[in-house]
Amino acid sequence: MACKCGKCKCSEFIAPFEALGQIEEALGPKNDVVAIAWEREDGKVFRYDLDIPKRLDKDAAKFVSHVVDRIAKFIVWSAGGWKLTLAGPDEIVQPVAKAYTKKGARKFDYDFFSDLYRRPVEASVVPFKKMPEMNEKPMKVKTVADGCRLGFDLGASDFKLSALKDGKVVFTKEVPWDPRNNPDPEYHYSMLTAGLKEAAATLPRVDAIGGSTAGTLVGKTMGVASLFRAIKEKNPEKYPIAQEMFLRIEKDWGVPFEIYNDGDVSALAGMITMGKKGILGVAMGSSEAVGYIDQNGALTGRITELAFAPVDFNPNAPCDEWSGDYGVGSMAFSQQAVNWLAEKYGFKFPKEMKLPERLKVVQAAMEKGDQKALKVYIQIGRFLAHAIPWYNEFYDYSNMMLLGRVTSGLGGDVILETAKAMLKDIYPGWAERIELIVPDEHFRRLGQSVAAAQIPVIKKGGCAKKGCKAKK
Repeated sequence: MACKCGKCKCSEFIAPFEALGQIEEALGPKNDVVAIAWEREDGKVFRYDLDIPKRLDKDAAKFVSHVVDRIAKFIVWSAGGWKLTLAGPDEIVQPVAKAYTKKGARKFDYDFFSDLYRRPVEASVVPFKKMPEMNEKPMKVKTVADGCRLGFDLGASDFKLSALKDGKVVFTKEVPWDPRNNPDPEYHYSMLTAGLKEAAATLPRVDAIGGSTAGTLVGKTMGVASLFRAIKEKNPEKYPIAQEMFLRIEKDWGVPFEIYNDGDVSALAGMITMGKKGILGVAMGSSEAVGYIDQNGALTGRITELAFAPVDFNPNAPCDEWSGDYGVGSMAFSQQAVNWLAEKYGFKFPKEMKLPERLKVVQAAMEKGDQKALKVYIQIGRFLAHAIPWYNEFYDYSNMMLLGRVTSGLGGDVILETAKAMLKDIYPGWAERIELIVPDEHFRRLGQSVAAAQIPVIKKGGCAKKGCKAKK
């Protein structure tokens, strides 16, 4: 699989649209279709159809199956899902279905999503007419901060609290905690409950609570989350209790309650502060964190864990150490990407040096005009340029918001300008309709706990439940 990017000079990098382009070039007057669908909670389905040539030799069929595998993987880490359904020629789709089994090539993905949805992942091949249809159910968000609201944002080292009264922030606080190393779910529940009560004491009543959290969610149930790592490893029988924490808090307070992934809430904050819709927020930090709000200003409920979604189709691309898979987002848009690129271009790091410190070394070198550091940021900008139209295949967005420590300083400027220039050169259609934006100080002042507080819709008349913290 040689790289044929032409003027993009991508070396060993194989852009997704390059692979799709090779398939499209081979299409004739009569073609087949491969259909890929992942079903998740509440019957939600994300489906993608790919036209392929009618007749394929052995090598071509293997290549198309490889592309289908990459698309299927992207969809599950974008939308989520427990049931994979495929339709198409057996030599194309059967290897993909076989990969999503307990001992298959996608064992990591199988285990992750089996845990997330609390049921084994299923994969099947069906006739085209039996393929499920696309079925997304976005939730429109009203960004009117009326009434008395609480908001929280759960992170790995602290969680943030906010109290709002008729849109005005009257209380904020950061509470240090250590959720990843505590094996008792009561620790997490009691810490958050105490924080909410402290914030509530600054309001005459509580009309609604909104939250933002690291980790994956299925509705209001926590799925796989590093916040509960110690519980799962040391106290696994209590892990289901931890997963129901948000439902428990909702029941305690008896007011409208919503909880979303921190990436989605970050995109929501972008909509509130910049007045834009159709936002895909990409945070380049220790890993790649992504959030999305659609063109109607709605949250989709997808898991959007694009750190594990493919952006480089070269099987020889660097592998993510956790999933073991190649060419995924974390290896292009994170401190991990900075590390392997820096080593590739000649940086030498002490073996014991952690990724954040390695990033600081590269950033300092960039400030001094080091050409090796410049190459690192140019390459990340190139990765981003190729990812923008690829992401647009699965997310209808017109604004990409760039965040995270990797994008700070001069290096961030290089990433941004490189991506813009390459978009204009290689993908002019997308360059015209997608704006790359960097959040301003207004966004940073808002905070995700404040944005999360604005998600729930307040019921008129207050809360009638006995013992409810909201007063009529």
